[in-house]
Amino acid sequence: MSGILGKKLGMTRIFQDDGCVIPITVVKCDPNEVTQVKTVDKDGYPAIVLGFSKLKKPLKTRKFRHQKEFRVNDEETGSYKKGDQITVESLQETESVKISSVSKGKGFQGVIKRHNFGRGPETHGSHHHREPGSIGACTKPGRVAKGKKLPGRMGGDKITLGKVKIVSINPKNNTICLKGALPGPIGTLITITKA
Repeated sequence: MSGILGKKLGMTRIFQDDGCVIPITVVKCDPNEVTQVKTVDKDGYPAIVLGFSKLKKPLKTRKFRHQKEFRVNDEETGSYKKGDQITVESLQETESVKISSVSKGKGFQGVIKRHNFGRGPETHGSHHHREPGSIGACTKPGRVAKGKKLPGRMGGDKITLGKVKIVSINPKNNTICLKGALPGPIGTLITITKA
């Protein structure tokens, strides 16, 4: 198994026997269906395409809300067929996984929130409170350098976390509990691959 798609349900915590509290994120991984098997002869590289979250009204082109391609070894492609189901049970013997998802969008933000800038004086007629301050050089080069930290859209970035520990797997409910917080709001798509 190369990967599986899931939906973030939220966070909770578990208490160990020694009193330690471990924060966990619960991910619902309904069975993923293999929608396409790519081979070296036909497509030039070996991979499988998984479908997750069926549409209520299937379209002509697709019947899943999310589809994701996972690379596999050339020998593994023979073990997959179109229509096969991949469940969380395939992660039973795995200790840690790699997670990818899109972080929460925070809209257009200023430099204090976006880049952790300091603020200007509040009193004595100062008109410099939350502004970024001087941003350019003089006549030469006469422009703002590329990559300058300025206000702009914050969040909504693809974030990948490596070596996230698996706390528990519940095949009955198709849920997997991962240690710590995962990026993205509740209901976001989580891509789980072997680390």
